[in-house]
Order: sequence, then C-alpha cells, then structure tokens
Amino acid sequence: MSKVTLKDISKILGISTSTVSKALKNYSDINVETKLKVQELAKKLNFTPNAFAQSLRSRETKIIGILVPELVHHFFSNVIDGAIHEAEKHGYLVIVLQTHECYEDEIKQLKLLVDKNIDGILLSLSDKTVKYDHIKNIIDEGMPVVLFDKITHLIDCPKVIINDRKAAFSATEHLIKTGCKKIAHITGPLKPKTTIDRFMGYKIALETYNMPFDKSLIYTSENLFFEDGYRLAGQMMAEHPDIDGVFAFIDLVAIGVLKGLREQKIKVPKQVAVIGFSNWLMSKTTTPSLTTIDQPGYDMGKQAFQLLLKNLNQKREGKVFTSEIVEIPTRVVVRKSTNAIIDNS
Repeated sequence: MSKVTLKDISKILGISTSTVSKALKNYSDINVETKLKVQELAKKLNFTPNAFAQSLRSRETKIIGILVPELVHHFFSNVIDGAIHEAEKHGYLVIVLQTHECYEDEIKQLKLLVDKNIDGILLSLSDKTVKYDHIKNIIDEGMPVVLFDKITHLIDCPKVIINDRKAAFSATEHLIKTGCKKIAHITGPLKPKTTIDRFMGYKIALETYNMPFDKSLIYTSENLFFEDGYRLAGQMMAEHPDIDGVFAFIDLVAIGVLKGLREQKIKVPKQVAVIGFSNWLMSKTTTPSLTTIDQPGYDMGKQAFQLLLKNLNQKREGKVFTSEIVEIPTRVVVRKSTNAIIDNS
C-alpha cells in the first residue's frame, strides 16, 4: 500500500492541500470543524508527514551539530546528553563530532557539518584554537552558532559558560579555610580562556587571604592526563615538601595526584589536601574520594540548545540573532580529600 499524502486527504475531503496542511498544524485561521475532520481522517489513514518535503519547504533540516574536543569525557558526554534531550523535545536530530583538541580538525569538522546543511551548531573550542575566522565566516553566512564551556569573547554569538575564575577562587578558598598554608596549583596549557581564568581564580584567592603567590608552586599538565598528575605529585613534593594543599585544573589530574601522594606514603588530607575541578563520576570512587568543583554539564547542554533554538526562531522570522551569555552556577562538592573547614570566628 502506497504512503498516504496530503493530496489524498484533500481529495477525500474536497478541500485544498494547503488547508489540510494548516489543519494538521492547528493553524488558527482554519475552523474547528475542518481541523477535526482532517485530523480524524489523517489518524484513520495512518498519515505521517513527509519530513524531507517539509524540510524543502521550510529550508530547514531539523538537524543540528555538536562539536566537542573529546567524546570519551565525562563532562562533554553530560553536555551532549543534555543537548540531545532538549533537542529531541523540539523534533531535532543531533550529529555529534569531536576535534581531539586539534585546530585543524575543528576546521574540517565544522565544514563537514555545514556541508550537511544542518540548521545550527553547538561548539566547544579546541585547546589549540587561537584563530576564529572559520567560525566567524559561517556565522556571517547565516549559520546560528552557540559556544559553550571553552569559548572566546572575540566571536559575537550566544554562549553558555561557568564563571571559571569564581569557581577556581572557591576551590582555593576551600583549601585555605581548611587550614592549608602552602597551596600548589596544577594548570593546563595557558591558551584556552578556561585555563587562564582558573589560574587567575587561584591567584586572586591567595591575594584575598593575604597569602604569598609563589610562581614555583605552579605546575603545568600539558596533556591533562592522569599520568601528569601522578608525575607532578612526585615533582611537587620533591621541590616543596611542605606543600599542604593542591588545586588541580581538572579531576583526572587530581586523581593522578592522589595516587602519586599515596605511593609516597603521604596522607590525604591529613598532610596534603587535594581538590579537583568538574565532578567527574570517578571522583566519587577514588581513595580518598575527591573534593571537587561541580561543573553541571547536563544543564549546560540544555541551555546551549535553548539558545540555539532561539537563534533558529529568529532566523526563521528574519530577525537579527541575539548574543546572550548564560552563566551556569557551580559549587564545591566536599568529599574526603580535604579536611573540615576551620571555624575562625
């Protein structure tokens, strides 16, 4: 049996196909009686709209792209989950690609998405991205783009962020309030804005609590791997055996630090307290469990799609895109890798 079409319904009811289409979409200029007749017949005939034909008429594919640095990553998988959940509620299909933190791959994957005639893109920049013409060009050509997490203010588009500086301040402040006097910071390569802001939050917290900033207490994890944290734990304690606190840029590095300290027979948190960033699933299962900053990826994904949807609606109506910035709140999740806060009141 051939697929039922709008023309079939219009022929049976003796009305135009445009009236049938409007009735199925519940347009207000179609009377209630006609709507009921059309909808009842469509249901009886098991009519389903032709998605391809609809996309040709609307010049929309109902497909969006998400481009992230890494797919196998607790935070980004949560972002993707939130974005897909929200997109599906509005009838959108989602294509997910990754850049492997590579600028060239970011250019290539963006082009691939654009060539697929998708409606819009959610993008978290790679760590190696320092030029933005490839993004500005597609925005100038009318493609709605929302940046999230790793962003730049040099691109005029909607963004979903956390306040990395404030969150890092809270992480360092937590260590200070538990009694730490000499706090090391493990940072990432100082290119992405997130890395710089987390370093600045650490530094500002020290200044706020009248603690000296010592450049030799800053260690860099080039790859942001577990192995970096493990290696740096040995280096830090060899160079500064009196360190009593460590704030790591991400949880994976912090977990490496925990293992490195444990193998050196250094007690956590009694001798050295450790705090991470992101609240990965594994941070609950370490020994001891890891105190960290909760970075709500699922909410970020939902908010990013909502901003994209707003731009898609503005495009449909011929309006200029708005460039809102939505900030997702963070919090310190206290576990066993840090001591209790000292009450100095």
